Amino acid sequence: MEGGTKLRYWLTLFSGMLECLCFAGVVFGYASLVFVLKADGYFHHLCDHDPGVNGTGTSTDCSRQDERFSLVFTIASFLNNFLCFINGFLFDRFGTMVTRLLGISLYTTGSLLVAFSSPASSDLLFPALSCLAVGGILLLLTNMQVGNLFPSHRSTIITLYNGAFDSSSAVFLIFKVLYEGGVSLRSSFLVLSVCSVIHLVRTLLLMPRSHIPHPLPHNYTYGLSCGKANSYNVEQFEKMRDGALTQGRGRGDHPSVPAPGDTTVDQEPGQGRSFRSCVLSWFFLFHLLWLSIMQLRHYLFIGTLNPRLVRLAGDDAHRGEGEQEAELRSSWLSLCLTVVQGLLFSVSASVPVLWVQYLTFALQVLNRSFLYGGNAAFISIAFPSCHFGKLYGLVMCVSAVVSLLQFPCCALVEGLLDGDPFIVDVALTLLTLLAFIHPVYVFIHCRKLRGTREDEVQTEAANGCGLTEAKV
Repeated sequence: MEGGTKLRYWLTLFSGMLECLCFAGVVFGYASLVFVLKADGYFHHLCDHDPGVNGTGTSTDCSRQDERFSLVFTIASFLNNFLCFINGFLFDRFGTMVTRLLGISLYTTGSLLVAFSSPASSDLLFPALSCLAVGGILLLLTNMQVGNLFPSHRSTIITLYNGAFDSSSAVFLIFKVLYEGGVSLRSSFLVLSVCSVIHLVRTLLLMPRSHIPHPLPHNYTYGLSCGKANSYNVEQFEKMRDGALTQGRGRGDHPSVPAPGDTTVDQEPGQGRSFRSCVLSWFFLFHLLWLSIMQLRHYLFIGTLNPRLVRLAGDDAHRGEGEQEAELRSSWLSLCLTVVQGLLFSVSASVPVLWVQYLTFALQVLNRSFLYGGNAAFISIAFPSCHFGKLYGLVMCVSAVVSLLQFPCCALVEGLLDGDPFIVDVALTLLTLLAFIHPVYVFIHCRKLRGTREDEVQTEAANGCGLTEAKV
């Protein structure tokens, strides 16, 4: 690899990490933003003021205001995932540059809408947060392919990018601190919108026009200044690779490990793997169940966080196997660990003690990183690269429909349960147990593959002995 190409790879990696860390997932810091929006008087007209008996004392009921703030996040988080299927199709079909330009446009629009909104135009928060959410996920989607530049660390980089995406929720916390120090919300969001110039420059200089293929061709280059770069269409590249694999098998080479999710164990990765067969595989369906349950738990926590803390604080607001099989075998432990973390987070969130919620915050951030990092990494391991965008988008889209259950859950807590989410928390904790189905299925599948491979080795050894005896 040439020195300039290697440097470009590393610049792409670190700039992408900063992009995800500082911009892509800011919408998930919404709970911090709500404090500032409330202080500025957004949706304040929904608060009911009771003068009290004989005009002595005044009580204020702002439950409808909390519900409206919760609805803003519910719609934004739903669109963030639901539109992922369309976004994934656009990414697979039109490539990186078109997808990123769309994402940057939406992100800039969202930040400007918040900047120029006011308590009198509180409803602008609905399109603003939705644009920030969808634009941010597009930035993440186009960045995850950067892992292909470093094949031996591909899953790690994808997971780190998703962790950075979740950690960017701290940006709104910084906005809150700046607001308390005298910096207006408008100024903060204007700076956020101006930073879109950075995303644009990175799109032109440090990202491919189409896609980054896997496995990576020799001396693969990209970017505006590269002239005739080795630009590849992922689907065409995989067809070329599969053709080479077929020719190699005809010469007597040992076949590769089969792609997971197939009903047979003698199929080459990428061959016969249509988008429909990927979607109808048990791997995809169980992965969808895993993500949907875990994501619903997180979204409900974020959506109810503000009133939950206010209530608890007493109304105070302040190796001898194929590479793919090896990656797949290691993924089941990550999937299982994610569910264990989610279970601990759910139990912690169910404890109605204020100091325990500090532990809940830490578990929630950690588990979100594992959840979305594991989601993207598993799809990249288990299915062909040419379907990554569509499969990632579809699983996020369907899980978004499930995440809509957070709104009736919030209404149930605020209404029938009188603000106490304990029963809903317990129910979701029990529901989280279903997510163990996915890692268990992957584990069983990997064990079957290992058994099949050992049988093949024993058969080959027996055949070799027979040939030796015949020669003697």
